[in-house]
Amino acid sequence: MKFKDQVVWVTGASSGIGEALAKALAGQGAKLILSARRVEELERVRNECGGHNAPLALVPMDVAELDSIPDKVSQALEAFGRIDMVVNNAGISQRSLAMETGIAVDQRLMQVNYFGTVAVTKALLPHLVRQGSGRIVSVTSVVGKFGTPYRSAYAASKHAVHGFMEALRAEIAGTGVKVQLVMPGFIRTQVSVNALTGDGSALGAMDQAQAQGMDPDEAARRILSGIETDALEIYVGGPKERFGLFLKRFFPGRFAKFIASAKVR
Repeated sequence: MKFKDQVVWVTGASSGIGEALAKALAGQGAKLILSARRVEELERVRNECGGHNAPLALVPMDVAELDSIPDKVSQALEAFGRIDMVVNNAGISQRSLAMETGIAVDQRLMQVNYFGTVAVTKALLPHLVRQGSGRIVSVTSVVGKFGTPYRSAYAASKHAVHGFMEALRAEIAGTGVKVQLVMPGFIRTQVSVNALTGDGSALGAMDQAQAQGMDPDEAARRILSGIETDALEIYVGGPKERFGLFLKRFFPGRFAKFIASAKVR
C-alpha cells in the first residue's frame, strides 16, 4: 500500500473530509499527525484510528493564528522526524450574499482558508525541499474554479489557494516535492452548518445539497486514489458539479446564466 509508513499531516482532522482521510490513511498503515482546534474531537478521531498505541500524534492548532504556525510545524516534524505529505484541509465556508456580508467575514475566510494554508505550506516547505521529496495536498473546492451565489468570500479564498499553489508548483519543479489540489463538490459534512453568515455567526443548518452529497468516506477514498496517481487536480463530487466545471471552461457565457439561476443554497 502506497501510504504504509508514510508520515502524513492532516489539518482540519477533527471532522468531515479530514476525519475521513485520517481514518482511511490509518487503515493503510500511515503514520499520522492530526491537527484541528478542538482537542477533544482530535482525541476522538485518534481513538477511532487505533487509540494511543497507534503511530499517531496530535498537534492542536488554529491555522488562523499565523504567528503560531512555525512552532506547530516544528512540533509536527518532531513527532516522527519527517513529514512525507501535508494535507491542508482546515477551512470554513460561507452562506450569505456579498451585499449583506460584513468585511470582517471576508477577512476571516481569507485568514483561515488562504493565509492559514499558505502559512503552513511556507513553514514546512524548506524541510520538504531539503528532504528532496514530499507532497503538498490542498483541499479547496469546486468554487476554487468558479464562484457561486452565497459564497463570494469563500470562492475568493479558494481561488486564491489555487493561484498560490499553481505558482508554487512551477517554482519548485525539480525538487521532488509535488503540489496537488483537491476540489470537493457537495460532501455530506457539517461544512454548511458551520458556515459563516453575513454577521459572522454560524448558519447552524444543513444545506439540502450538502445533506444529499457524497459520503465523506467515499470522498476520502477518491482523494487518496487521486494522490496516488499524481493527479494535479483531484475532482471529488457529483454530476452537477462536474457539469459546472465543464460549462465554465468551455462556455463561460452560458455558465454565467446557469449559475445565476442555480439552486446552490
